[in-house]
This record gives sequence, structure tokens and C-alpha cells, in this order.
Amino acid sequence: MRIFYNETPLEIPPGTTLFQLQRQLKPDADIVILNGYPLSADRLLQAEDHISLIRRGEQPSADDLEQLLAARHTPGVHQRLKSSCVGIAGVGGLGSQVAVALARVGVGQLIIADYDVVEPSNLNRQQYFIDQIGMPKVEALRDNLRRINPWTRVAAHNVKISSSNLRTVYASVDVLAEAFDAADQKAFLVSCFLQTLPGKPLVAASGMAGFGPANNIKTRKMTDNFYLCGDGSAAARPGCGLMAPRVGIVAHHQANAIVRLLLNQSPETEE
Repeated sequence: MRIFYNETPLEIPPGTTLFQLQRQLKPDADIVILNGYPLSADRLLQAEDHISLIRRGEQPSADDLEQLLAARHTPGVHQRLKSSCVGIAGVGGLGSQVAVALARVGVGQLIIADYDVVEPSNLNRQQYFIDQIGMPKVEALRDNLRRINPWTRVAAHNVKISSSNLRTVYASVDVLAEAFDAADQKAFLVSCFLQTLPGKPLVAASGMAGFGPANNIKTRKMTDNFYLCGDGSAAARPGCGLMAPRVGIVAHHQANAIVRLLLNQSPETEE
């Protein structure tokens, strides 16, 4: 029967157990993952199971690394995500975290755009490092993403998105994440994208400032192809700043909504 070992098809005799296969293929492995979940007890293997075997501290070969990055994924999603392209407009607190999450799940291509540089005040919530202060954000983020997942291709545009360049930059995306700071920029992006590239989903964000309850943050469908993540009200203002936990929660709502859209699932309801 056919199983998948490190995402590669492998024929094994029926009746083979997980630990029998581990002893045969990699006897020094100390992490045994079956269908995205590590197991410490033996189990009879079934056709189409996905198995990964890992030895702690081992540096995998280049050929094995991409498969091992996907070892904890739900089986069957890696190839669909790998063939996808996601745009991100703005790579500050929201966009940099959306990009990192999507690179870690193996989205094949990211198109990022921003015209800002990394500043010290960004480091309280954005995915940059002290030695990147002064770099264009898109270049710094591209470098960081390459360190996380070199198989995610990153197209970096150091530009301000406008009505004249939006189509050129984002025409090939399957989904766009809106990740601007200012309310007027958000409104422009939503209106311009939905008019310029109708039929392509947009996942935007609103309401993430301060340290209010995390459970107030929701993912909602506003119209066809337009989804909004956040609490819908908590805007940054004097006395209510942007902080890593809540910004991160909203960013990961956006990333999860994008993953569900790429997998043909509804972002806001279980199917």
C-alpha cells in the first residue's frame, strides 16, 4: 500500500506499523510524526498516511528540509499552499506577521509592498531586528523570510501603493492582505483593490490597539470577497497604543483567513 514518507510516496507491505517503519528507515529518529502529530506509541499504518522521522539537532539535507518544514501540517494541504500567491499591502505590525505566518505554512509566493524603513519604535510589535534599523522594510522582511523558509519566493516592492500601480503589483495574487496603519489608507486600499481586481478575495484589519480582551477579535465577512479581522473599534490614539499581543492576534486572524480561502474554506465559519 502507498504511504508518504517526508511527503514522498512510498510503497510498504500492509500490516506495517509506525515503529517498524521507523526502525527500517531511520532507527535513530527520536521524533515520529504521523499525519502532522508526534506519537510516542506504535500504531498500524493505513494507506495514504503521512510520516516524518526526525532526529533532534540534526541538520537535514536541502532536499529533505522543505518536506520536514511541512511535517506538522495537516496532510494534503502543503501542495495547495505551495502553489499559491498572496499579496500583502504594508509590512508593519500586521503585514510582517502575516508574512511570517504564511512563509511558515509554506505559501509558495508572497508579493509584499511598503515604502517605509525600519525604525526603533517598530520593534515592539513588528518582525524586524535591531540591526535592521534604517533598512527598507520590504528588504528587511525579505531577508528574514528567506531565513525562515527559503522555498517561499518573495517579490519585494519598495513603493507606495496607489491606484496607478495596484494592478501591476498585485495582479497575480490569489488573495490580498490589507495591512496599512492609517484609516484613510485602509479605506483606499479596500475600495481600489475590490474595484481593480474584482473576484479576488481581500482580508483587511480594523480594531487592534491597546490590551483589551483577545476574545473580542473576530473574523467577519463584510461582502463577497471582503473579510475584516479585528474588534472593529479599538483604534490607536493618544493613551491607546499598538502592542504586540493584540496586533499579533489580528495578524494571525488574517493569516488563518487567507489559508482557509486558499483551501476553499470559509474564513469565518466551520464547514
